[in-house]
Amino acid sequence: MSPPEEPTPDDGPEPAAEAAGLSDRDRALLALERRTWPGPGAKERAVREQLGITPTRYYQLLNALLDDPRALAHDPVTVNRLRRVRDARRERR
Repeated sequence: MSPPEEPTPDDGPEPAAEAAGLSDRDRALLALERRTWPGPGAKERAVREQLGITPTRYYQLLNALLDDPRALAHDPVTVNRLRRVRDARRERR
């Protein structure tokens, strides 16, 4: 009987983010949405500094990401919360 093999980096499931197939940018968008912000302008400043895009582009990318099933698989709590907010805004219009 041989000793059990030591696990290699290829053994086991992939991390959820990689398994979901999201890009680094997509994961960064969701990470920013998980955070709480101290006041007005802080989030927009973080978008510019951390992602290097304008807040308008950020929200365009985020809105498209909310419809991606991979995003839902990666972070269901955040995606579902943002979908509810988006749907509520649409109903008010």
